[in-house]
Amino acid sequence: MNWPYELQIGWRYTRAGRAGRSNGFISFISGVSMLGIALGVAALIIVLSVMNGFRKEVQDRMLSVIPHIELAAANGDALPDWHATAAQARADPQVGAQVSGAAPFVAAQALIARGDELRGAIVRGISPNDEATVTDIAAKLKDTTLARLVPGGWGVMLGIELARTLGVREGDKVTVMAPGGQVTPAGVVPRLKQLTVVGTFDAGHYEYDSTLALVHVEDAAKLFRVEGPTGVQLRISNVNDARDVAAQLARSLGPTLRVTDWTHTNRNWFAAVQLEKRLMFIILTLIVAVAAFNLVSTLVMTVTDKRADIAILRTLGASPRSVMGIFMVQGALSGVIGTLAGVAFGLLVAFNVGAIVGFIETALRVSFLPPSVYLISHMPSEPQSADVVPIVVISLLLSFIATIYPSWRASRVQPAQALRYE
Repeated sequence: MNWPYELQIGWRYTRAGRAGRSNGFISFISGVSMLGIALGVAALIIVLSVMNGFRKEVQDRMLSVIPHIELAAANGDALPDWHATAAQARADPQVGAQVSGAAPFVAAQALIARGDELRGAIVRGISPNDEATVTDIAAKLKDTTLARLVPGGWGVMLGIELARTLGVREGDKVTVMAPGGQVTPAGVVPRLKQLTVVGTFDAGHYEYDSTLALVHVEDAAKLFRVEGPTGVQLRISNVNDARDVAAQLARSLGPTLRVTDWTHTNRNWFAAVQLEKRLMFIILTLIVAVAAFNLVSTLVMTVTDKRADIAILRTLGASPRSVMGIFMVQGALSGVIGTLAGVAFGLLVAFNVGAIVGFIETALRVSFLPPSVYLISHMPSEPQSADVVPIVVISLLLSFIATIYPSWRASRVQPAQALRYE
């Protein structure tokens, strides 16, 4: 294949050593530049993949106890017919096909007491059979603990951390103080109800394990004095589409219903994770930038060393643009090779980071994520093309920019001056 001579000479300079001999080995200076770019790109991919892994672990545990989307009456009253509301959501031509489960709920804040211990909690009334189609933890406990929640049984299922804080276990009694009160001749008396602990659940997410209590939806309606379910929980096939699906349902169902998705319910956490990821991307991109701009010094030294070659090329008819192209090819090839090597190494580590960390822990007899401290005892990783592609583009762009000035200097070399002392 007859490549343009700019590409041939640029590739030769990339492979050649200081003496100009094309010995098949990448020169030391070019090799260092490529290695710097490769390590920077690999670090970006590995760190962002691990961050994605931790985010997915927390998200999965969060979504094991909360629905993807909630539909509730805008005025806070009970829904006349929750089945009809769920059917309306499924009938939406644009997003109805994504709705895979629906369940009624009643939710309110309350105080739960056991002896001297008093804790605030979210008491959620659920229908055990329907709830199994919406949340993972309900599906897992449907035939065991959750089956003990029966209408009129006044049973409660506590998050494991909440139960530990209150010092209760299965069979113990707790007192729930509902908001509002009863007006009596003696004044306003808090509404109290004694419930029996029928079991606990462990979602692996401290916020919900320490604040959530589940009761039967009919018991919750009586406790909070509503005529029925106050909302409908929906599960969709793709959790990442929850925001778009919620927006579409809000438009189609009208203003009488309040539609919220899981990203809105946990918007502070969601926003914090996104901000942290962006900042980490910017910080690590600076590492790639430093490595890419090492190409400047590499090309400047190459231009100085090849002044005689440049002069000869010019006398043979090469234009300044062609000379500039030769050194831009050299720098671009270094950037491409370094970027591709970094992507390959980064993905190799990202896909095997769990095994690598496990081997290091075994070899050094240490634990980076002790189960007694962290909820996640392994190092998760999830490489995403949405991260890898921008990393590749930015690395190649920085490498290309770094070649412009040294290549321009090479094109300005005057043959007569360069050959004066040769």
